[in-house]
Amino acid sequence: MEINHLSSLNSKDQYVTNQGHKKTKEIRSFETYMKETNKPLSLDDIFEKAAKKYNLPLNLLKAIGKAESGFDPNAVSPSGAQGVMQLMPKTAEYLGVKDPFDPEQNIMGGAKYISEMLKKYDGDVNLALAAYNAGMGNVAKYGGIPPFKETQNYVVKVNQFMNQAMEAGAVDIRQAQTNINHSIDLNQTSREGLLDELFSYQDYLKFLDILLDLSLKVDI
Repeated sequence: MEINHLSSLNSKDQYVTNQGHKKTKEIRSFETYMKETNKPLSLDDIFEKAAKKYNLPLNLLKAIGKAESGFDPNAVSPSGAQGVMQLMPKTAEYLGVKDPFDPEQNIMGGAKYISEMLKKYDGDVNLALAAYNAGMGNVAKYGGIPPFKETQNYVVKVNQFMNQAMEAGAVDIRQAQTNINHSIDLNQTSREGLLDELFSYQDYLKFLDILLDLSLKVDI
């Protein structure tokens, strides 16, 4: 019997084929199963999957990932863009990406978005990249690639990466989760620091005095 792909503790299992013959099937040990499920996640495999799903050139998709984050699933820009494909929170929400730090969700979201841009601009890669970087509004406003140095450099950079052999590598899922948790802890620390700035120790003492005064009045 198997539950969630985990077999019984027996090293072998008997099963019957369509022809009615009994054969012996080797069952992976629990240790082997855990090693396989904890192996590093291949970003290259995710890029290939996304490219096929959205009918995109693989090198274009990888070039965007390299230009955006250097293939870092935990990257966060000063403006708040997140993950491998540097999705802004609102964009990620629009694309159905629930966890922008999940490499597969993020890359799939980025692939979907650049696919939409290519359709909008009739396959013009440069306009699609400009919209990915600066937004469709700016492309429409300037009637083409906006005169922003960042956007112009971005278009050139992605085109250069497209002509290179790229390997996105792999990411240790457990390490990625540790980084995310650490980021959450830092955010919590920042919030606590903000409270310290807003409320001084003297404010705290005054608050205690008020509570004490109220408790005395209630007792009376």
